[in-house]
Amino acid sequence: MDASQTQNNTSLQRLQNVEKTIVRVLELAGGVMDELTSPAGPRKEFINSHCRDFMQMIKEIQVTLRNEIKSACEYRPFEKCDYNSRISNEICTKKAEYVISQLDAMKQAIDQYHDAV
Repeated sequence: MDASQTQNNTSLQRLQNVEKTIVRVLELAGGVMDELTSPAGPRKEFINSHCRDFMQMIKEIQVTLRNEIKSACEYRPFEKCDYNSRISNEICTKKAEYVISQLDAMKQAIDQYHDAV
């Protein structure tokens, strides 16, 4: 496995961890909502704890996603790609073939004219 594959795998693992953290954040938010609607009234320490965990996880998600986006922007897989030059050369070749075929057709027309005269 080369370095870019390893980097992609670890990046994928980090994004999967972010996904799991997002699920946990939603569970925390749901827990706070349940606590706020509790008939006995909300427990302050429970809400404080969940809100603190919520904010910490949100910060972790932001940092991880920011780093992944930055890493993705630095990655330029097509930087040394010769696709553009190959396509440009292929188009030029097709244009040259077309011009040659038109010149051949003109030559045939001229030859036919001279033969007819």
